[in-house]
Amino acid sequence: MLPEFENTEIAFRYRSDKELKRARFLFASMGSPTLTSVGMKMTKIAISWNLPVKRLIKSTLFDQFCGGETMDEAAATAAMLGKYGVSTILDYGVEGKETEGDFDRAVPEFVKAIKHAASGKNIPFVSVKITGFAYFALLEKKHAGATLTVDEEAAWKRVYDRIDFICKSAADNNIMVLVDAEESWIQQPVDDLTDAMMAKYNKNRVVVYNTFQMYRHDRLAFLEQSYETAKKGGYLLGAKLVRGAYMEKERARAAEKGYKSPIQPDKQSTDRDYDAAANFCLHHLDGLGLFVGTHNENSCLKVARYMDDNGIKPNTDRVYFSQLFGMSDNISFNLANSGYKVAKYLPYGPVKDVLPYLMRRAQENTSVAGQTGRELTLIDKEMKRRKL
Repeated sequence: MLPEFENTEIAFRYRSDKELKRARFLFASMGSPTLTSVGMKMTKIAISWNLPVKRLIKSTLFDQFCGGETMDEAAATAAMLGKYGVSTILDYGVEGKETEGDFDRAVPEFVKAIKHAASGKNIPFVSVKITGFAYFALLEKKHAGATLTVDEEAAWKRVYDRIDFICKSAADNNIMVLVDAEESWIQQPVDDLTDAMMAKYNKNRVVVYNTFQMYRHDRLAFLEQSYETAKKGGYLLGAKLVRGAYMEKERARAAEKGYKSPIQPDKQSTDRDYDAAANFCLHHLDGLGLFVGTHNENSCLKVARYMDDNGIKPNTDRVYFSQLFGMSDNISFNLANSGYKVAKYLPYGPVKDVLPYLMRRAQENTSVAGQTGRELTLIDKEMKRRKL
């Protein structure tokens, strides 16, 4: 049965009237670039001055887009989602750490998340960012192919060991790992490290997934190349498809440094490559696992329709759909209601530490054409349905 993304009763049945009103207020506010910009600046200032704004942030942006401050709170959110057939991707959302001690301390937090996920039934994934375990400058130097010093080689070995320990823990506990994409000028070492993990742990099932940002014009070819590499290496490819998250930063850096931008010339090109990548993966499910990470209804429907037309069961372990917690519930819950495997991306952590993530969500909803309007239309439709 194909999903019906207009069904708001299914989409929002997990939200109370109060939560729907809060969501409407937030999306309406994010629809104003000026209001969003001013609000973000004021929030950063308030945090830096240690003003008592935590309660305000927690009751608005945080509760809309995050699972909780602790793993137990995130687990409670995951259990709630599970009642409606939606599983969860646990993401320890702390960012911006820059010391070896911080990197080392992050590892047991992720292992703890893996073991917690393994103890239940509704958390098949954890998400990791390599920049949470390595200096940005080290990744930049590795990407450029520069010769590392003895100390830098030792630091890179520690990065490898940290990620390897996490992936081994995931494999041992039957949990999957999604490795996030990064900026294009540090992506190569991330790809190399993730390929090494896939070669080691994806022999019999897909444990590790690499992320392919299809707003880059070279990623479709790289996806096909990655599949061939995996096939020759005797392991399964994990392919997480997203459109991308660093467009403005990428274009600005390319203009500043004087090189060709890695970003697609327009949205149509990104949409074309995204759907082509999904189609490629669907044609090669015997050798890979597909993770459809998108808020684009057309892309999700095309994948669901292909599966339906070609006799691929909605609940196959080889295809997952995913959207961010607090967004595109009409996609997530209606797909799950039709039997497809869906996982909500669920960040958790102290309010102050996940603030960078929350700022990106606010910016995204302000800058992505049509996203905020679509959310508001669906919320209004459901509020009207409940009133009637």
